[in-house]
Amino acid sequence: MSEAALGRFYADGEIVARQGDDGDCMFVVQDGEVEIVAENDGAEIVLRSAGRNEILGEMAIFEHQPRSATIRARGKVRILTLDKRNFLRRINEDPSLAFRMIETMSHRVRDLSHEVVELQAALGQRESLEHLKHD
Repeated sequence: MSEAALGRFYADGEIVARQGDDGDCMFVVQDGEVEIVAENDGAEIVLRSAGRNEILGEMAIFEHQPRSATIRARGKVRILTLDKRNFLRRINEDPSLAFRMIETMSHRVRDLSHEVVELQAALGQRESLEHLKHD
């Protein structure tokens, strides 16, 4: 097997992909854990962590947009990198991969929708309290 098929090892704190960089591939965490971090006005926000068998950076396969977050190793991590050509080849070999990817993306959309609702509710409560203070 080639080194690419086995994945690449990253040391603790090493950057797998950086927010703002051009994205042309996706990643599969084979061993270990990574954290997904976004920068906003110089502040770093940890969005979540991801572990074994999780797919990351998949938006780059479908869109040619800059990376929306940084992926950073937490401890020693092994990551498989797939470009669009290899991704399509793997889907031809195993069509269930496409289903798993859509399932992953669906869960993320649902989680983000839930977070938006919670944030809107919290913002509404805050605005109500501020309105009461001014009355």
